Amino acid sequence: MAWSETLAAMLSGGDRRSIGRSAAAVKLVLRQPARFGELMECLSGENPVLRMRAADAAEKVSAKKPRLLDRHKAELLGLLARAEQIELRWHLALMIPRLRRTAPERQRAREALEGYLDDRSSIVRAFALEGLAGLARSDVALRPEVKQLLRNAVDRGTPAMRARARKLLEQLLD
Repeated sequence: MAWSETLAAMLSGGDRRSIGRSAAAVKLVLRQPARFGELMECLSGENPVLRMRAADAAEKVSAKKPRLLDRHKAELLGLLARAEQIELRWHLALMIPRLRRTAPERQRAREALEGYLDDRSSIVRAFALEGLAGLARSDVALRPEVKQLLRNAVDRGTPAMRARARKLLEQLLD
């Protein structure tokens, strides 16, 4: 399969203040889902701009086509545990709940996302709450713990965390 432009080339260049051609990459992968693997390869690259933009695109594609994540589950769970880049962490926190997970994989994901609650970035912490709420939607046993984390965030979190936690609590109480 020959493609005129690689996703890595499409997403490279510039700096982390811009998502560059991420929207074009999303449209392309939605039209050509076979290229999702190419996008996933970019998440492990050396270039932080490429990782950030690929994570943004992968998260947006997976919001519309979550089953594209399934064949990359092991890679995503590994990245979730070891990612240090803020932008990668917040996008992974949103993608992980979209995976079909076994009980041990849910446990790994929960532990990693709980670790994100200590991140220096308020955005990562807010998205970790969202990821944990996503896990709790499909795992009833996890709901009491996640509801308590959300209540704690409402009481003591940053403004972004408080707002996100209030919204997530409402959704989990429905």
